[in-house]
Amino acid sequence: MEWTRIKEDQEGLVLKPYASFSSKSRGRDLYEDPCPIRTIYERDANRIQYSSQFRRLRHKTQVFFNTKNDHVCTRLEHVLNVSAISETIAKTLGLNPELTRAIALGHDIGHAPFGHTGERVINKCLASCQHPFKFRHEEQSLRVVERLVTYTTKDGKSRHGLNLSYEVRDGIVCHCGEIRNEYILHRDTSKSMDSLKDPHIAEQRPYTLEGCLVRLVDKIAYVGRDIEDAVRVGLISDDDINSSCRQVLGKNNGEIINTLVMDVIENSYGEDVIRLSDEKGEALRQLIDENYAKIYSADKIRRYENTTENMLEGLFESLYNAVNTMTEDEMVNGDLELYRQFGSFIKVHEYGRDETNEHKVADFLSGMTDAYAIKAFESVYLL
Repeated sequence: MEWTRIKEDQEGLVLKPYASFSSKSRGRDLYEDPCPIRTIYERDANRIQYSSQFRRLRHKTQVFFNTKNDHVCTRLEHVLNVSAISETIAKTLGLNPELTRAIALGHDIGHAPFGHTGERVINKCLASCQHPFKFRHEEQSLRVVERLVTYTTKDGKSRHGLNLSYEVRDGIVCHCGEIRNEYILHRDTSKSMDSLKDPHIAEQRPYTLEGCLVRLVDKIAYVGRDIEDAVRVGLISDDDINSSCRQVLGKNNGEIINTLVMDVIENSYGEDVIRLSDEKGEALRQLIDENYAKIYSADKIRRYENTTENMLEGLFESLYNAVNTMTEDEMVNGDLELYRQFGSFIKVHEYGRDETNEHKVADFLSGMTDAYAIKAFESVYLL
């Protein structure tokens, strides 16, 4: 029985014409025999979810650093929320839910420890080395799935990268959810297969509507949840949130998500676009602005950011010095566990001549969890 073919035939019955059909995927860079059960996008989603980089997201910051509160959102929970919300909308709109899920699961897989602070610090450190490579989590997520994940093939060989389909990789790198005033998304079908090599790819619109959907839902998933968490830890109160936004979107995270999901569906159904109404889109922008002013820029957050910035700068300096003055064998056989881990990381990933020492440090540092980064810093700087 050709189970995959049956699934692809079923897509033809339920998906809208502007959806991404599994049978029409642009495919992978390296040919593989199709899975007898899973469509290409199902297989991609599984590969992402089974990777060690995905598992580490549960110990990475969303907004609140290294929190001891089990109810505060982690990076992994955010990713799962984006996936769940996106899939619900995709099924209703007649888009491909498996492609949507794969993009959502992979969209933050390259995120640094300590949230966007970690991202800014690594980029700052690279700039101090006069290196042209800029660190952005969207591009690093693509680098993780294309280059840094290692897995064993059926014939027992180790391979770098997950060899994902073009549509999934494009959706991952073009997912940017930090554009506050964007609530109407048209796909860019003019992209070529080489578009992923463009140094400005993260700034471009996704190739698929499924990618557009994840990009919008990224904002929907975090805006209300960050407010909920900020209230839970006592950073703000419910009364601190703009009353006009609450009247339009709802007074809690559940109501906000429900309002925005319904609005996306009502304004995108039957259309080759993903969009919110002007009223809801403007309210979402205002609410994100509120979050930046009252949560992300709060004194307590800023003070802890200073602490984590010092740790990551110290780690970057230590690792950069090690990789420039020691051989891989010296690191692997050295006394410091951090260097042993770093040396093994470099060996496993078999870096090429076009990959600089800055790439090695950024890759290793960005893959750390919050707790491991703290432990690593203490191992170097606490006597």
